[in-house]
Amino acid sequence: MSISNRLIGALFIVQGAAAIAATSGDAANGKTLYESRCVACHSVDENRVGPAHQGVFGRKAGRAAGYEYSDAVKKANIVWSEKTLDQWLENPERLIPGQKMGYSVTNPQDRSDLITYLKTISAKR
Repeated sequence: MSISNRLIGALFIVQGAAAIAATSGDAANGKTLYESRCVACHSVDENRVGPAHQGVFGRKAGRAAGYEYSDAVKKANIVWSEKTLDQWLENPERLIPGQKMGYSVTNPQDRSDLITYLKTISAKR
């Protein structure tokens, strides 16, 4: 096996390990993070400054009933998944320019934990 093939193989292994780490969130820590960082604007069951998160997984962006989204989010062609929520939480403005959320989560593990928690509350509904 050539050196370049070995390097490419090693790169795939590293990328795969990073992807697994990114999806192995801790729902209990995610709940703690949600309660300390998100509830000022969001709720699981009701719209506040931000939309309710009930049923967020699989929902098209800008479609939570009764919430007045920015035009940018209403026009976005995004369905909320682990990947899109990770991108959103990391930098909402980069994902949907013109949106109105002014908060980001820079730590990848915190994002993963929050997403895992959101996934568990979506599954219970």
